[in-house]
Amino acid sequence: MTGPGARAGDVLPELRIPVTRTLVVAGAIATRDFQDVHHDPDAARAKGSPDVFLNILTTGGLVGRYLAGHFGPSAVLRSLRVRLGAPAHPGDELVFTGSVTAVRGTEATVEVIGAVGRGRHVTGTAVLEVEGG
Repeated sequence: MTGPGARAGDVLPELRIPVTRTLVVAGAIATRDFQDVHHDPDAARAKGSPDVFLNILTTGGLVGRYLAGHFGPSAVLRSLRVRLGAPAHPGDELVFTGSVTAVRGTEATVEVIGAVGRGRHVTGTAVLEVEGG
């Protein structure tokens, strides 16, 4: 955990998350996203995707998990901006990396990337309040 002493340039450790069919479907259900491309492989294929894929709310939650795993439960996520790229399908491994780009008082700004084999699934910027800044 970084927390106290976080400095611009600090690199967060990698987090690898296997993307399973259960994760995709459970994430869609938990976020009340009933679009068929998140739970029905045939519908996803009919719309041009090789399989179901993670929705943006699940992806945002996984970014939050990555940050909380590093900064700890006392950190407060003040803002999160994400952009989706390559879809994350069952069988993919989603690899998160990140770095602290700025620290002002108790606020740390972190750039996050979540990548799968075909490219960046998510890129984002988070601002967190961390103890001891």
